Amino acid sequence: MAQATVRLRNQMPSRVLFFRQPGCFSCELMEVYLEARGIPFEELDISTDPEARRAMTEVHGSGETPTLVIYAGEIGEVIVGFDPERLDQLLDPAPSSESVTES
Repeated sequence: MAQATVRLRNQMPSRVLFFRQPGCFSCELMEVYLEARGIPFEELDISTDPEARRAMTEVHGSGETPTLVIYAGEIGEVIVGFDPERLDQLLDPAPSSESVTES
């Protein structure tokens, strides 16, 4: 899993799936976080969409919301629950040589 994390940090997410349900406070926090960061996402309501519920539980192995799946190319990183520190690690770009200034 660590290898996927490193690759995600070095690539822009190509797709972000956000599995949520009404009345979920952590889901609300996740939405505010993503919108504040300007990260486009596909919202899937597991309470009204049986296929979304199946994908969340069977394909991505999560049984709770929010579940976020961040794809960078073919690699997908699954985050269960609202974990801003982990999100920052995954979504913040790695420092580039262009951002380093000489003294």
